[in-house]
Amino acid sequence: MHFHLTEEQTAIQDAVRGTLAGVWSIERLHAFADGDDDFDRASWDALMALGLGGTLAPDSGMGLLEAALVCEVVGEAAAPGPLIGQLLAVAAVAHSDNGAAKTHLETLASGEKLATLVHGGSVFVPCARAADFFLIVDREVGVRLVAAAEAAIEAVKAADRSRPVSKVAIPADAGETLFAASDPMTGRLADAALVLVAADALGGAQKVTDMSVAYATEREQFGQPIGRFQALKHQLAHMALDVEPARALLWYAAYAWDAGLPDAPRAAAMAKAHLCDIYVRSTRAAVAAHGGIGYTWEYGLHYWFRRAAFDRAWLGSPAAHRARAAVLAGW
Repeated sequence: MHFHLTEEQTAIQDAVRGTLAGVWSIERLHAFADGDDDFDRASWDALMALGLGGTLAPDSGMGLLEAALVCEVVGEAAAPGPLIGQLLAVAAVAHSDNGAAKTHLETLASGEKLATLVHGGSVFVPCARAADFFLIVDREVGVRLVAAAEAAIEAVKAADRSRPVSKVAIPADAGETLFAASDPMTGRLADAALVLVAADALGGAQKVTDMSVAYATEREQFGQPIGRFQALKHQLAHMALDVEPARALLWYAAYAWDAGLPDAPRAAAMAKAHLCDIYVRSTRAAVAAHGGIGYTWEYGLHYWFRRAAFDRAWLGSPAAHRARAAVLAGW
């Protein structure tokens, strides 16, 4: 099958990339990381003004592939905000029959109200202090939308400075039940979450690869760019060979989810496992390619290094998802 992005899908990525370029920079990221906020309203409002909050709503004309393309660019920029939780919350509420939850659909789709994702029994949640709602997606329990006022929230120090994390305690009976554990939509939302985190990882891995190539082209040693040295050439080539083939895996996982293919759950698990491992490897290689400057706070490469560590752990480790993919494949 010949698979490529449509002009409309490419335009979505270009629009998101152009919007973030105008409101989010390494200087803004430094200021955000040095502050005490969970959330940057200016960059969030700029994204939501593109009308992307409802990407996964059934009447949007878009799907998980378009949502993944957006998350890829957000990961590339290491932008803050609960985008993954927001997209999934709109999808969950829009597909649910819960009338009370549906009253929040418009404000969630517009980005006026914020929803962040809570994975299963996890207590560490990104952007929790800024959230109006928590979307709990648990294959064993189901899907619930919980008002932030019903939860106990405690900020904690975490590695990822682009997405501050809090410790959250949510009562078992809190919120509105959108789907039971037995409902197929619970599994679909859990799989969609994996694909969107994988997309964030792809964007970050591509970003640090591009940063490394640019630095190797500009930095000179012994009268020539360091990118001409064979050892560094090989390292950069390995980074590119890691990232580019994985793009097809992400696209297929999103396409399979949109098309309702039988292997969509396995593709989602494989995408999450593989892309997050690649992200970690890419950031480590990027730091090495940059030498001493790659370790400095001012240069900023560490933001993607830290974000990679969070993506790898969030929603389950690569080993756990590879094991699940093997079970789904009948191994």
